[in-house]
Amino acid sequence: MPLRVRLTLWYGTVLALVLIVFSVVLYAITARNLRDTVDESLEDTATTAVRLLETNGFLPLIDEDVLLSQFPELTRIDKFFQIFSPSGTITIRSPNIKEHEVPLSRTALDAAFAGKSIYESAKYPKEPPLRLISMPIMYRGNLLYIVQVGTSMESVGETLHRFLILVLVAIPIALSVSLAGGWFLAGRALRPVDRITLAAQRIAAGDLSQRLSIPVAYDEIGRLAATFNNMIGRLDASFRQIRQFTSDASHELRTPLTVMKGETDLVLRKSRPLEDYKAVLESNLEEIDRMTRIVDELLFLSRADMGEVKVESMPVVLQSLVEDVHRQAKLLGQERHVEVVLGTITPVIVQGDDLRLRELLLNLVENAMKYSNPGGKVEISLLRDGQEARLSITDHGIGIAPADQKKIFQRFFRTDVARAPTKKGTGLGLAICAWIADLHKGRVEVKSALGQGSTFTVVLPLVTLPA
Repeated sequence: MPLRVRLTLWYGTVLALVLIVFSVVLYAITARNLRDTVDESLEDTATTAVRLLETNGFLPLIDEDVLLSQFPELTRIDKFFQIFSPSGTITIRSPNIKEHEVPLSRTALDAAFAGKSIYESAKYPKEPPLRLISMPIMYRGNLLYIVQVGTSMESVGETLHRFLILVLVAIPIALSVSLAGGWFLAGRALRPVDRITLAAQRIAAGDLSQRLSIPVAYDEIGRLAATFNNMIGRLDASFRQIRQFTSDASHELRTPLTVMKGETDLVLRKSRPLEDYKAVLESNLEEIDRMTRIVDELLFLSRADMGEVKVESMPVVLQSLVEDVHRQAKLLGQERHVEVVLGTITPVIVQGDDLRLRELLLNLVENAMKYSNPGGKVEISLLRDGQEARLSITDHGIGIAPADQKKIFQRFFRTDVARAPTKKGTGLGLAICAWIADLHKGRVEVKSALGQGSTFTVVLPLVTLPA
């Protein structure tokens, strides 16, 4: 069922319930007020009769003509009265009730002996309902008379009947008008949702450039449109990154495969000395190692993106970790004719995974040695800056252009200089370093200039151990 129909039905159902409850309550209040008005009128008339009897000294046989001439209100067309003796016998009755017999009930007689007035309702066949009041006249604790005044409830019934017809006619009309208005308003309210649906359909077809126009009134629909645009923007960026990642990964894997195929084809064209075959196999092994490293790093980043890489969280003495990596890097530096030295080292403790932090530092040091000039120097320093530890690796190598410094942490991004045949790498090391730093609530900063070298600084929050 469309949302517009559901909203209209819900609105109509709630409105119908409200109208029905309101009408029932209003009908009950109106009926009660009309009955109370009748009761007040009956009480006033009965009080008049009682006052007249008191004026005449409670005579049991008062002249009916005198009574009616002095108090003509007792002969109103809409009312009748009767005066009963304590035995329940009628002594006087109004002319407009001569043809009807309205006896005094046992309940009214008992209430009269108790000195209480009582209201009653009576219904006779083929007659409209009656409303009665029976009021006792007491003298020195004795019951002298019982004055009963009654009236027909026909006018009240007709009034309530007309009111009921009006309600039964008005509720459907009001409900129909309200449903039509609700249908119209629901359509206008859902119009932006239709635009969002159309845009989503175009996006599903592959057009991620689609954006929604945000209304001037920044209401719920406006916030939905803004959120939708932000989501599509992130999806667009993610798809672009995936396409770029796929292209770069294909390129990085195709290059060693091309080299291996070319060298193998060349050596197999004719018989060659054993040394040539050995050289080709060694070259192929080197390319296989490179592809293996690319695949391993891709697998690591993929597992990291899915949260499947287990990381421990414990205090790590960063000074000891730096000294261990320095000892390993000195051996690697000797092979590459690069000197690795320690600068200022300040004892600091951070919270994290010793293995991942070691991998982070070793990647940065290897990167610095790889792009240093022969005979160059790489310096490792560790400083404390407030509540942060700053681990810096400085080289004096080829440097990084300013335009590339924001891109070097992207997967497979390599500068033009780094893509030289002598600089063999995967383009994933810095991406792994950035992920490890972010995992430890830190970051990697870079300062570099072409031809002057680079400084990579890992900033990590310190941990305070309990005393």
